[in-house]
Amino acid sequence: MIEVGEYKVKEGLYYTKDHEWAQVLEDGTVLVGISDYAQKELGDLAYVELPEVGKEVSKGDVLCELESVKAVSEVYAPVSGEVAEVNEALEDSPELLNEDPYENWIAKLKPSNLDEELKELMDAEAYAEYLESL
Repeated sequence: MIEVGEYKVKEGLYYTKDHEWAQVLEDGTVLVGISDYAQKELGDLAYVELPEVGKEVSKGDVLCELESVKAVSEVYAPVSGEVAEVNEALEDSPELLNEDPYENWIAKLKPSNLDEELKELMDAEAYAEYLESL
């Protein structure tokens, strides 16, 4: 874990400038979640609008929305693909994303162009440097 001020950055994940993370699993699917920075900026999450299973998304598309006491925020797909699964526990307990944003994923994607798109994401060190610039 890399610490940048009050924020934690988990190593072994890929990150976007919009503060999503992507974890490539052994079966080739990709878990998507939000970073510690994102959950702290949003504040206490009150609602997660999960994407539909089977939905096709392109990298950068809105994957879902998060509602906090402060704002409604969009979560963007870090890679293109089909939504294979969603974390239904978030429907009843959106605060899980506040408690541990790296253990609690939002959606699992079957990627369609993974190798190319991973090159466009940041690793943990690059994301930590990016946070320092904010």
